[in-house]
Amino acid sequence: MNNKIFKSLRNIILIALTFGLPIALLIYFRRDFKTLEQMIPTTGITGPLFSVLLMGVLSATPIPTDPIVILNGAVFGPFVGVLVSWMGNNLAAAIEYFIGKGIGHIADFDKQKKTMPFGLNKFPADSIAFLFLGRFVPQVGGKVVSITAGVYHVPYWRYLWTAILSNLFGSVILALGGYSILHNFLK
Repeated sequence: MNNKIFKSLRNIILIALTFGLPIALLIYFRRDFKTLEQMIPTTGITGPLFSVLLMGVLSATPIPTDPIVILNGAVFGPFVGVLVSWMGNNLAAAIEYFIGKGIGHIADFDKQKKTMPFGLNKFPADSIAFLFLGRFVPQVGGKVVSITAGVYHVPYWRYLWTAILSNLFGSVILALGGYSILHNFLK
């Protein structure tokens, strides 16, 4: 199989799994969701805390956290689901930024940047448009923006406020989507 076809097929499968798997799980477990919804509040802070920490751990991997955000909305409800997802995404963004910063130091990126082709040494990694809108590319946008910002030594506070705003928007969309799938379409 040619490499281009393989990559296209791989991307289609990843997109289908990222958004299809949580929806399939909601459909499959819809009968047990009443039990789950009654059980989750009894776990107290453990359930939301586990979700936030899991999103932080996944930030160091290529695995996207979008399915967790969708499930947070379905399991914790609209308000808590958005809040938990937002905190998890912000933790993941901070970890990814510092991973990128570490890669930049190890690779001596400031020195390497001067010899990069195609004008990449002038890439506007600190532009608000890149930092904010780049996160909306499904599955990989947040990781690419975070690591790039770290490698290019974007000032942390500029990076952080754009990450916080874009993560809030993404958490609202995906968590409310998970909640509405469970409560409007699967009943």
